[in-house]
Amino acid sequence: MAKVEILTTPGCSSCARVKRMLDEMKVKYKVIDITQNPEIVQKYQVMSAPGIVINGKLEFSGVPNKKELELALK
Repeated sequence: MAKVEILTTPGCSSCARVKRMLDEMKVKYKVIDITQNPEIVQKYQVMSAPGIVINGKLEFSGVPNKKELELALK
């Protein structure tokens, strides 16, 4: 099973869309508020939310389509 982290900001509607997609796919994930964890911004060089980190690598910045997300999780 892939380790998934969603890098979010408060009130991010795009982040909520990604969470819903992952919930529908029954994928477990960890949510990290990048405003409270600036070291994460530096580590992954994420400039917009959501950032989706899969197995320690920033795979998406923004909302991917469901098929792209499914392929990245395999």
